[in-house]
Amino acid sequence: MTENRRRPNARGQGELLREEIVTAAVRMLDELADDEALSLRAVARAVSIAATSVYLHFPDRDALVLAAMQRCHEELVAAGDAAAAEAPDPAAALRARILTQAAWAREHPGLYKVLHESKVHRRLGMPFKEVMVARTIDAVQACMDAGLAPADDATTVAIDLRTAVNGMLAQRINEPDLPWPPAVEQVDRFLVKLVGLRR
Repeated sequence: MTENRRRPNARGQGELLREEIVTAAVRMLDELADDEALSLRAVARAVSIAATSVYLHFPDRDALVLAAMQRCHEELVAAGDAAAAEAPDPAAALRARILTQAAWAREHPGLYKVLHESKVHRRLGMPFKEVMVARTIDAVQACMDAGLAPADDATTVAIDLRTAVNGMLAQRINEPDLPWPPAVEQVDRFLVKLVGLRR
């Protein structure tokens, strides 16, 4: 029993344990695809600590789920930013950002479900997701400013685009047996029909 217990962090390094707990929760949520199935005791076992140690950092499961989802969202935003930065123009940058999101959802379907469909989301909301919305609005506006998309209300267009993309990704995860066309083809159709980019 004692051999399986982790060594305690040095004094003042409690933040390291918090990050280990979040990392374990992220991994488990990706496997479970359901925030209600996650238990703090199971997370504690995965990190080899006592369950009471989790409560020193998170008052309840919802708080841990939110922390895990915030980390995922920040990583997704950073990946989108990196992809957009490599693009030659605003239209390619918007496309790269959306395709990065699609690739992340394909690689982490469980996390994507929790990020968008979880009961924690419905109970508490996930205000950190506003960053992704803002990035999409700015990217759409940049296309319009560059003359690559017709002038319109960028917020409305971006929300329409996000609705279409999120719906597509959720459907692919929840109904994998449908005869789905390649995701990149659907994304390109959304960009043409909803944003007005040229093919």
